Amino acid sequence: MSDWRDLRTTTWSMVALIFMVAFESLAVTTVMPTVSDALDGASLYAFAFAGPLATGVVGMVLAGPWSDRSGPRTPLLVAVGLFTAGILVAGAAPSMELLVAGRLLQGFGGGAMTVALYVVVARLYPAMMHPRVFAWFAAAWIIPSLVGPAGAGAVAQHLGWRWVFLGVALLVVPTTLVLVPALRRIGPPEAAGEAAPRGRLAWAALAAAAVLGLNLAAQVTLPWSVLVAVGTGVVALVALRAVVPTGTMRAARGLPSVIATRGLVSGAFLGAEVYLPYLLTERYAFSPTTAGIALTFAGVAWAATSWLQGRLGDRLPSRTAVVVGSALVVVSVSGVLLTAAAHLPPAVAIASWTLAGAGMGLVYSRLTVLVLSYSAPGTQGVNSSALSIADSIGAALALALTGLAFAAVDRSPDAPFTAALAVAAVFAVGAALVGPRVGSGRRQAEDSTDDAESSALRS
Repeated sequence: MSDWRDLRTTTWSMVALIFMVAFESLAVTTVMPTVSDALDGASLYAFAFAGPLATGVVGMVLAGPWSDRSGPRTPLLVAVGLFTAGILVAGAAPSMELLVAGRLLQGFGGGAMTVALYVVVARLYPAMMHPRVFAWFAAAWIIPSLVGPAGAGAVAQHLGWRWVFLGVALLVVPTTLVLVPALRRIGPPEAAGEAAPRGRLAWAALAAAAVLGLNLAAQVTLPWSVLVAVGTGVVALVALRAVVPTGTMRAARGLPSVIATRGLVSGAFLGAEVYLPYLLTERYAFSPTTAGIALTFAGVAWAATSWLQGRLGDRLPSRTAVVVGSALVVVSVSGVLLTAAAHLPPAVAIASWTLAGAGMGLVYSRLTVLVLSYSAPGTQGVNSSALSIADSIGAALALALTGLAFAAVDRSPDAPFTAALAVAAVFAVGAALVGPRVGSGRRQAEDSTDDAESSALRS
């Protein structure tokens, strides 16, 4: 059994990959208003965020069973290659359409990378170390949160927005190469889990296509845009039902509610986050650098509360962490919504968004730990894939709906932001209602998993 010191290099390599994903996520959110301006791509603004989330679903569905079957090494290396290629395409794009194409490829690779990294943790680390590893993953957001948004804004102002993409691409490949020796130690699981449902990949592709169609509904004139939105939304939910655990769509207790909560809270957070810098730059005349400060505060709060919940251990049950965190997200999104609706001082929105980060720090790590706690050997990939799918589809649906709301309302300068943030608030309320049903993560006949989890959380 490996101990923490034996896995130090592996841990730092994975944390570095998460660090770069975090930086890229925060940086792109900050500079996208600038990119949209430069490439005349306001109509594709929300699509540039939702697109990679949608294609990420296909990557997740491929990577989950593939990692369970043959180990995570090859899926992870392929995923890194696609992720890097997508960033390079986006960074060199001469038009918004080509930038979106790069983002779609980046999302496909990023989705597969996330699932493969989860399986690396499940297969290489003892169960008692899982919470500690995920705490480090969350901590990898600290430095990007401190320097990422403001730094990306500064890069966009002084060097050009393209380097926000290209700079990340230069670092991903060498970081992955450091991880390769550890990946070679991981083979196929000794015991295979339940087979993934037949046609899962086709359903995932259909879900991704439906979400992309929903994002493009805003490009169609009324009343056809409403019909396209309703039709593609229904198709997306039907397809999602086929690639997540039974009971997820009705938030059944246990694993299904864990998956459902992840989708709802991710939709609430990202649905509001992408419009906050836009609101600050358009309505309050913030520079890109200054607008990034709001995301910085939220990222720091996310990392801080993630560390705190790890230190509290079993004194803070997972269910309680999810319930409290979801409630904080409701309060914070509501605060940003009120700022837009009543044109309150921007400090209100920034303070509210800091609270959103605190709530996500409580929710996110515990949901990931709960999924692994509910997963038998040989099913970590499929269940981690389902968690990431819900994460991406929830966020992509929220972005599509907020984009539709933003485009449909133009009566006053503040109305589009108010409409978009109201949609995000609905997702936040949904997460708060489902959160209490996640349970403790205890599997029947595997009670020792929680004991190991509690010991790790106390360490």
